[in-house]
Amino acid sequence: MSTIEQNPILCCTPGCNQTAKLRCPTCIKLEITTGSNFCSQECFKKYWMVHKMFHKNKDEYNPWPGFKFTGTLRPYPVTEKKLVPAHIPRPDYADHPQGHPLSEIAERGSTVVKVLDDEEIEGLRVACKLARECLDEAAQAATIGVTTDELDRIVHESAVERECYPSPLNYYKFPKSVCTSVNEVICHGIPDKRPLQNGDICNVDVTVYHRGFHGDLNETLFIGEVDEKSKLLTKVTHEAIMKAINIVKPGMRFREIGNVIQNHVSPFGFSVVRSYCGHGIHRLFHCAPNIPHYANNKAVGVAKVGNSFTIEPMISEGTWRDEHWPDDWTAVTADGKRSAQFEHTLLVTETGCEILTKRPAKNGQPWFMDSM
Repeated sequence: MSTIEQNPILCCTPGCNQTAKLRCPTCIKLEITTGSNFCSQECFKKYWMVHKMFHKNKDEYNPWPGFKFTGTLRPYPVTEKKLVPAHIPRPDYADHPQGHPLSEIAERGSTVVKVLDDEEIEGLRVACKLARECLDEAAQAATIGVTTDELDRIVHESAVERECYPSPLNYYKFPKSVCTSVNEVICHGIPDKRPLQNGDICNVDVTVYHRGFHGDLNETLFIGEVDEKSKLLTKVTHEAIMKAINIVKPGMRFREIGNVIQNHVSPFGFSVVRSYCGHGIHRLFHCAPNIPHYANNKAVGVAKVGNSFTIEPMISEGTWRDEHWPDDWTAVTADGKRSAQFEHTLLVTETGCEILTKRPAKNGQPWFMDSM
């Protein structure tokens, strides 16, 4: 079944708000899915002079003529989003036409942090273990010449093999099963046909939904030989998240986490992105509490035994400010400099916290350390 048949998509001709019924045949051949849908032959012909620029070879592909990029990274064609077998349980947004998570929306504005019971903790623990396995499969494959689209395929198939729904898929209409954020991309990068290049850093952000629970984590990976500043950025970012995790215990104020992170990264000249934060996670993908990663924030709440949430600092070489590509997802640094990120799902325990997404191999060290 095509994307158009699954979800209503609007015609790409500017000013036309009709439902798309056709796809450009050349886009289908080139595996381009963004900007390729039209309501009629008339609209297609009307927009042809601009649309045909989408058909350049992949090294010249630019779906947004005139857009000023902040860095050197460029978009490549995006392939069709993948299907999840019907027998796998899915979150409420999976089949919503606009990808709206209705259960999350119903909780919006609440500052009540759920305390999980033993059965819920076990469900969350399993989901996190499976998410870790999916990320590890992608990390093993991430090397020079491999596309982020291929990493998406690996994560998607790994999730399905484990009876999981890849949580990003159709979440507010996100088109892929994983986020892959390369170099100056802070977060929410859409996997595409760009081959990873020697010297890239690539964050792989995996979340899976298994039997009613989401498990969420990400890591920044080295592709080939990475320069020393990128190595330092990645190392310091990982140190920051681990220092923050070390203070998590009952009675900790959520606002304290940002102080620890910023105090660690600032002496290196790095900055903490402010537009995105950690979040509660369990049966809902995103919920209370909010976990800002910068200092002197106004986060509400105190940790209690049974709370579950993520810490996921995004640390940039230069400014903390971000901009967005016209795909409405890809967040990039405003100055085009690189950004790194790590994420874990945590459970507050009597004596501290349990890292539910910890890598089981090599004493839990992240993948980038294997090559240092």
